[in-house]
This record gives sequence, C-alpha cells and structure tokens, in this order.
Amino acid sequence: MLRPATLVPALDCEATLEAVVRGAREHLQPVLVVDDGSRDHTADVAKSAGAEVVRHPANRGKGAALRSGLRALQERGFTHAVTLDGDGQHLPGDLPLLLRAAAEAPGAIVLGARQHPPGSLAPVRVFGNAFANRWVTIACGAVLPDTQSGVRVYPIAATLALGCRAERFAFETEVLIRARRAGIALRSVPVRVHNPPAGERTSHFRGVSDTARIVLTVIGLLLRVY
Repeated sequence: MLRPATLVPALDCEATLEAVVRGAREHLQPVLVVDDGSRDHTADVAKSAGAEVVRHPANRGKGAALRSGLRALQERGFTHAVTLDGDGQHLPGDLPLLLRAAAEAPGAIVLGARQHPPGSLAPVRVFGNAFANRWVTIACGAVLPDTQSGVRVYPIAATLALGCRAERFAFETEVLIRARRAGIALRSVPVRVHNPPAGERTSHFRGVSDTARIVLTVIGLLLRVY
C-alpha cells in the first residue's frame, strides 16, 4: 500500500516555489521542501505556501537535498516520494498520472519523460540531455527517453538502500544505474513541462560542468570504481 508524499529540492526559488507548493498540495500532501542553502527567502515562501521545510545551512547539491528529503520522509513512515523541482518547470497537475503509474508498479522508479516543445530548450541543453541519455543507456542496458528529468516517483526504502553517493545533479543518473543493477524496474510516463524564457529561468544546472560530472559518474560505475 502506497503512502506517498511530495518532495521538492529547492535552491533560491523564492520567485517560483509558491506556485509549485500550492499546486502540489492540490493533489498530494504533505509537501516537503528541502532548502539546499538558499540565499533568498525560499524557506519562508515554502512555509507560507503550506509546505514543511528541511534546511541545509549551506548548499550541498541536488543529490544531497534529495537524500535528506527521502530520509526525512522515511522516518515519518512514507513509502514513496514524488519529486518536483522548485523552479516551476514541472507541472503539479501531472502528479495523479505519476501516482497511478506508481500504484501499478510500487517497486519501480517512475520517470516523468518531459515533452519539450520544439525550440523551447537552448541547443546546449538539448545536447547535454542527449549526451547524458546515451551514456546512461550504455550503463543501464535499457533505453530511457529522459534520464535527466527531476520529476519522478521513488520507492523510498529501496532507493536509499542503493547507497548513491553523488551530491549534485549526477545523483539522478547514479540512482538509475544502481537501480537497474539491483533489479529495480524503471518506468517512464510522458509529462508536460514549462520552459520559461531564458531570462526568467532559475535552473542551477550548469551545462558543461554538470554534464561532465554525470559522464564521469557513469564511467566510474561502468568501471565499478564508483
């Protein structure tokens, strides 16, 4: 029996987080926001919108934020975490779709495969996503349409048991490879996505450095040294 909650890792998201939290609460409560050392009012905005907040005193990276949130939810008896980014890219209205997929396969990690409208992403992001997808396919032996999506459903106990160590965006790649090796099913469902104009985006993904971390993580796992 699923007991899910919403998990939102957030860094400097005061401008977008209120809509994310309020939208998520319409479909799934509680909403837990992990404020990963924000320098703005992210934590205050999250609380005023109705979320519970765990705060890192300093920025540790998305992977660390996800692990903190998963542990906090496990301690409270939740079985699954539905993750959304705090920058407003993911639409909370897709939560019921993700939850249905999780109910059909409770032991699986469910990936939201983002349906980007043509031309909505900068060329460097398109290349980075395709490059990372290719490396993950090599490591997993399975073709996944969107390995870099942050909208997912994690079975909490099984995910934490994988022992993933990546601190930043590479966590979301590492967890897929380790899950596949551990026999955890990976399922993908199409989800909508909102890509605001470049000047309004708050993503902290750095195309070159974060893609490099992802590739190095994959290589380390392929060589069994990571």
